[in-house]
Amino acid sequence: MSLLKEVLASEVVPALGCTEPIAVAYAAALAASEVRGEIDSVRVSVDLGVYKNGMAVAIPNAGGARGNLIAAALGAIVRAPDLKLEVLRDVGPAELAEAEALVRSGRVRIDCDVTRDDLYIEAVVGVAGASARAVIAGGHTDVARLERDGRAVRGPDRAGEARTAPGAARQEPGKGGYRSALRKAAVVDLIDAADGADRDDLEYIREGIEMNRLIAREGIELRKVGYYLQQLTERGYLADDVFSSTKILTACATDARMDGMNLPVMSSGGSGNQGIVAILVPDNVGRAFGIPEEKILRSIALSHLVNAYVKSFTGGLSPVCGCAIAAGVGAAMAIVYQRGGRDPGKMALAVSNLLSDLGGMLCDGAKSGCALKVVSSTDSAIRSGYMAIHGYGITAIEGFVGETAERTIQNLGRISDVGMARVDETILDIMVRKQLLARET
Repeated sequence: MSLLKEVLASEVVPALGCTEPIAVAYAAALAASEVRGEIDSVRVSVDLGVYKNGMAVAIPNAGGARGNLIAAALGAIVRAPDLKLEVLRDVGPAELAEAEALVRSGRVRIDCDVTRDDLYIEAVVGVAGASARAVIAGGHTDVARLERDGRAVRGPDRAGEARTAPGAARQEPGKGGYRSALRKAAVVDLIDAADGADRDDLEYIREGIEMNRLIAREGIELRKVGYYLQQLTERGYLADDVFSSTKILTACATDARMDGMNLPVMSSGGSGNQGIVAILVPDNVGRAFGIPEEKILRSIALSHLVNAYVKSFTGGLSPVCGCAIAAGVGAAMAIVYQRGGRDPGKMALAVSNLLSDLGGMLCDGAKSGCALKVVSSTDSAIRSGYMAIHGYGITAIEGFVGETAERTIQNLGRISDVGMARVDETILDIMVRKQLLARET
């Protein structure tokens, strides 16, 4: 299987809602599907990144409720693991009422395992006289272990057994093959992979465009970030140009996703918001400049590959914002690809431009404010790509920019792993303290 096909199959999938709490729901659904009867308890343990990302984001079909607890309860009750990251698609009023009662009773619990250094979700579901356990590790749908009453039903228990030292090469359970290939790749290899996209690949990418444009059209009705950008444009404060139209598009899609709208997006790198940037930015820019459709589709293939490549160094759930530093880089390189074709030199300039701009953007969990970060990523991707097309880029004498695109991305990975090793803990402590203070007052 080609590198592109592996990335598309593993990391570019439809997702309903924020992928971290939905992955929690998926794990709970996996465990619950192994036992019969009324749910007595749901116990979940997750890594710090999943815990953080699931704290403040709205859950689809949950009546405005937010967080991992309601997601876990709903997943256990619907018992629909075959839907994977669309596991909560068919939740109705009866299932929601049952889940809310389960949460209120205190029989749903979530713990944060700070020893885990990569995506990790363990869900244990109990019914009268039986229990089941599901473990997801490395990727949002990577099932590492499934047990019923302590006996394995699926897979060896590889989840999280190998720890990675700060800055060391990451090996994700079940993903060693293409992840390893990505880490060894150069920009020219990613371009070759995009050039090699076949008809099936391009049709799948086209489906992702349509999916993400649909949710963007619906998101404007929420009157959030995208709506106000549109208002600024209509009133003349922002130019009515490709920058504004693309930012409105990506913001509206993110607004809808973070609000729990019951519409899927095509994700990238296991993230719906990254999928919005990686897909919609090069698509809208390409349309604006009259780029042939097939060239746009291949540029989005490159965008997905680059997003996965960057995350192979920074990690799946990083202290830095993936929409900016991974999907933004992918979108910027896609724009260069559309106008300049196979030009790794100019693509390297796009990388250095964007990362010099947004390299320090923090991830403080999934929430409505992610739309603002998506807007910044969109703006920088277009600007960085355009400057690179005309031969301008930040050079290696400045900051953490390296001599090559690959080195700059590797440097950012080291900053994320080593330099920001305690950022997630600090952000989570602030978020938890806010919650406690709110309850007290």
